[in-house]
Amino acid sequence: MCGIAGVISASVDAVGRENAVARMIRRQRHRGPDDDGLASVGHATLGMGRLAIIDPARGHQPMRTERFTLVFNGAIYNYRELKAELAAGGWHFQTDCDTEVLLAAYARHGAACLPRLRGMFALAVWDAQEQTLFAARDAHGIKPLYYARLPQGGIILASELNGLLASGLVEADFDPAAVGEYLARFSVPAPRTLYTGLLNLPPGHTLRVDSRGRLATRAWWHLPPPHSPTQRAGSYPDFVRGLRAQLEDTIRAHRVADVPVGAFLSGGMDSSGVVGLMMHSGATKLKTFSVIFDEPEFSEQSAAQFAARAFGSEHHEFRLTGRRVADDLPRIIASFDQPTGDGINTFYASQAAHEGGVKVALSGLGGDELFGGYPSFQQLPQLASFLPWWRRLPEKIRARIVAALRARPGARARKLADFLWAARDLHELASLQRRVLPETTRLALLSPDARALAMRLGPHYPLLDDFVADLLGADEFQIISAWELRTYMADVLLRDSDVFSMAHSLELRVPFVDRVLLEWLWPQSAFYKSGSRQPKRALADALADILPPEIRRRPKRGFALPFAHWMRAELRPFLDDVFSAASLARCPYLDGPAVRRLWADFLSRGDPRAWSRIWTVAMLVALANRPVRSTG
Repeated sequence: MCGIAGVISASVDAVGRENAVARMIRRQRHRGPDDDGLASVGHATLGMGRLAIIDPARGHQPMRTERFTLVFNGAIYNYRELKAELAAGGWHFQTDCDTEVLLAAYARHGAACLPRLRGMFALAVWDAQEQTLFAARDAHGIKPLYYARLPQGGIILASELNGLLASGLVEADFDPAAVGEYLARFSVPAPRTLYTGLLNLPPGHTLRVDSRGRLATRAWWHLPPPHSPTQRAGSYPDFVRGLRAQLEDTIRAHRVADVPVGAFLSGGMDSSGVVGLMMHSGATKLKTFSVIFDEPEFSEQSAAQFAARAFGSEHHEFRLTGRRVADDLPRIIASFDQPTGDGINTFYASQAAHEGGVKVALSGLGGDELFGGYPSFQQLPQLASFLPWWRRLPEKIRARIVAALRARPGARARKLADFLWAARDLHELASLQRRVLPETTRLALLSPDARALAMRLGPHYPLLDDFVADLLGADEFQIISAWELRTYMADVLLRDSDVFSMAHSLELRVPFVDRVLLEWLWPQSAFYKSGSRQPKRALADALADILPPEIRRRPKRGFALPFAHWMRAELRPFLDDVFSAASLARCPYLDGPAVRRLWADFLSRGDPRAWSRIWTVAMLVALANRPVRSTG
């Protein structure tokens, strides 16, 4: 795991490029504190900071051949199999590191090596012969890669936007359209970022810059065909057996490391399944980690302790209080490069793992998206079946109903209003599903210019048409699964998991978010994947001999934090300062009085479910008030 950086420009001399890359690596030092390096070849300079996981002594980067120079962030889990294949083809390996295997695979196959890789990665390769840069992200976007065109010609890239900004070669100007997107979804969907001109390479995409400086991106991975008769299980027992084999396979792959590997454990089925499979595959002295609270209605302490006892893991708890969050806020805000209303739990679970002596931890993230664990899998098809009838009503009647719903207190009625106002089919419902703020509230919080831009762009996810085209022929379960995977998971969960785990120099792996597992699972019958009365039934049945009945039968409980209480207590001084007139003045794309009214309404009305919407806005304002040019 690393933080990578690079400057490719014929207009910036080698000294200027190397100074800029060195600043970026220093700013990303938390991503790779074990080693660092940079190399200049032609008009390219690439650098890295390394977290040594596989072959710690010999995996120094950049790694080079006479023609290619590579920097790489991530882990290739099938590197041993690839190494054997490449060695048989004549490559003489000097290390037992996945980085050299990746370099050899690219030297042999070029971009065609990507479908052969099982893992999470963001990579950049300079080709000295053709004078071109090639970069890529893994299929799901587990590892990030940001880039920007340089005003003087060329391109700059890094693992974090903070890295790009530390280079001194690009500016940090908020994009008003991105501010509107963030208020809608906790995030700014790729390829846009919060900053004008700084771009996020989308998941499953490549980037190429040729010798004339022309830049092009393209998708190297797509979801599999929705129905493949040759891969579909013929019965539910066959499906469960096949799923068990796939789960064991992905856990074996994700345990590959030359350092201790632990796991996050909340006591729910997903994290418990990962821990149980790790123990089943031979893990010994496994350390597990969870975050607990003094507020019993939020804490999953007893469930996590029960699971740890059942599996015999060495369990570590991190007790999180509002006072602790308040004290740590400057560090938390400094760690993210775009604002987020989520991820605090990952920040502290990662800190617990780091302090507990592991450099790699496995997480249960992705189980809900693959096996129908979210309410959206039941609710959206029901609402979609109602839409044709709804659309037959006269427009004036529909408008009155929507207006009445928007006038009701509470987010649920307003979200239903947005669905009825803007959605025509299941895809458009899924496009709106993960919105945080009701549309009327979002628009009210934006300044007049930003509001006009948001109204022009509309309420739907920016890539709606692309997603619809990719999902032709998909069933309802696949459509919702794809939307959850490509929006909330990719834009929020995976992004926050990367940022907040790397803040503690921890490599966080997500075995459910595995291309091989997904490609097997995708064409299987929706009836097999999730029972309508028992979400994630298939996962429970596939792990029946590993998970105790108490875990398999426990109702799903969404992870929640006691923020509604803390925001009126320990976090109140911070929020009062963030929502002050002076602070809001430094966020010109927001309407300051409207934001202050939102905060005042939360304090007076006391709806605890509204805390995430307030916190989402607070993180945006806090970032606008944060110095951005720190070189770390």
